[in-house]
Amino acid sequence: MDLLDFEAQGLYFDEPDVAGVKELIAEASAQYGGGKAELPLLKAYFKAPESLNVLVALNRFYYYQHRLDDALAATTKALAVIREVVAFPEDWRDLQISHLQTAPAALLTQVRLYLFTLKAIGFLHMRLGDLQVSQAIFEKLVALDSKNRIGAEALLELVIQRQAELYAATAQASA
Repeated sequence: MDLLDFEAQGLYFDEPDVAGVKELIAEASAQYGGGKAELPLLKAYFKAPESLNVLVALNRFYYYQHRLDDALAATTKALAVIREVVAFPEDWRDLQISHLQTAPAALLTQVRLYLFTLKAIGFLHMRLGDLQVSQAIFEKLVALDSKNRIGAEALLELVIQRQAELYAATAQASA
């Protein structure tokens, strides 16, 4: 399956949100430089905890604040929201190529969003030092995406290289 061979439909940022959410996200954006962006984002989250607009905004905010655990929590929540839309297994480890192949054409944008969100989770785990988890995620993505449209191959190579470096450093310290 070519993950680029589709017509974009149902983009998450085009979806309507609960009244006031868009304004709260805009307020957070305006207050980012002054360090007061988190409160409007959290208010938006409490108004619309399933909104991908809110979850993506939270992810970005926390990521750029180097609060990677919080970014991971927001991204994991986003994955769960998308998973329900595309009817994928609850555990990403159970995802098979058949799930991608049988997804309705109208949901291919959400399928790609799911895969990119899973990639983001793998990246955050990598940044947090959870190399085994990130490796497993990137291996899953590479297995599902034979044409590397999601771009997980380079990240998988990076994780494997980093693990080899850590192993060599540990072995050298033990010698």
